[in-house]
Amino acid sequence: MKIYQLLPTLAFGDAVSNDALALEKVIREMGYKTEIFAESIDARLPKGSAKFVEKLPRLNEKDIILYHLSTGTKLNYRLAQMHCRKVMVYHNITPPQFFEEYSVKAAQLCQNGLEGASYLADKVDYCLAVSEYNKQDLIRMGYTCPIDVLPILIPFDDYAKTPSQQVIDRYSDGYTNLIFTGRIAPNKRQEDVIRAFYDYKKFYNPKSRLILVGGHNGMERYYHRLKSYINALELEDVVFPGHIKFDEILAYYKIADVFLCQSEHEGFCVPLVEAMYFDVPVVFAKKTQTKNIAGEVYTTKVESYTHGRVYDIIVSKEFLGAGDKVLLIDDFLANGKALEGLAALVRDSGAELVGAGIVIEKGFQVGGDLLRSEGIRLESLAIVESMDEEAQTIVFRDDE
Repeated sequence: MKIYQLLPTLAFGDAVSNDALALEKVIREMGYKTEIFAESIDARLPKGSAKFVEKLPRLNEKDIILYHLSTGTKLNYRLAQMHCRKVMVYHNITPPQFFEEYSVKAAQLCQNGLEGASYLADKVDYCLAVSEYNKQDLIRMGYTCPIDVLPILIPFDDYAKTPSQQVIDRYSDGYTNLIFTGRIAPNKRQEDVIRAFYDYKKFYNPKSRLILVGGHNGMERYYHRLKSYINALELEDVVFPGHIKFDEILAYYKIADVFLCQSEHEGFCVPLVEAMYFDVPVVFAKKTQTKNIAGEVYTTKVESYTHGRVYDIIVSKEFLGAGDKVLLIDDFLANGKALEGLAALVRDSGAELVGAGIVIEKGFQVGGDLLRSEGIRLESLAIVESMDEEAQTIVFRDDE
């Protein structure tokens, strides 16, 4: 019996690829013969890390394929024809709607991936999901085979290696360093990280810096949109190091004061574990409740006028209660539903709402008047009195 791992791409620094490499080491230590096969192999990886799929040997019924599913590929359909025992390692697939505005190719890959995952629902013998969320995803797709949760294997010994001293020296200058690591992509919601940093820097700590570590290959349009957003905010001290070497990643964790994550979709999110390993405090915006949120919570529904969606806002009772003073900060104020819902959540907790700060208030909509009539102290940096799309003009309300 041999155990072969199969995946579309074995890439340098990629979470799925790192998991496959870590699994290979464990399987070998258990005494089994094993190899990795991929459609594409990153040239930066050590020679011999994997072989191309075309070199996969003839399989027999005792052999095992560990298939890492995370995207759209012909392998999703080829796997069903292989005469061996089939085990899927499910890393989840990003919903295609995140990419539709930025990359037709990426959106189509994700759509093909979801279709391929559904196709395999009755064609594998066993599944390993890297998180409970992923397991529930498989069940929703109709998988009835045994499914267990096996978190991504992270080689923590590698994190003891020497970090880049150049990076440490550059950013050890007395500034508070907020970081987020992960590829520049719409599902990671780097714009929300930037927005939160803007409020923190402007209203609380001007001597602060945001470092967004990650490459933007294939997401150039999204990257340039982020840069335009930063320019529109006139925000300084936002750094994009790009796709970097491992010793530099270690260094950014070493100089980090806070890890700030606003991602809306993750199958596992290795950077959260990395931040915890380096004892970096993690601030994570949880957009929906899953089994990962334990204990009692406060919850309210919030309607976003900008996004046209209703969100469930959830705060653990462990972190909010009587005696706390809360200041709500948001970028835009339109109909006031979002702040109204958050204010209700604060009141339910027994905490004191001291006020709300807004970057831009749309004065021609009812939100501001509504909130002020409820006795909420509301301060806006700018109030738009009117907008004319045809004339392309904006009139701001004079200071009172």
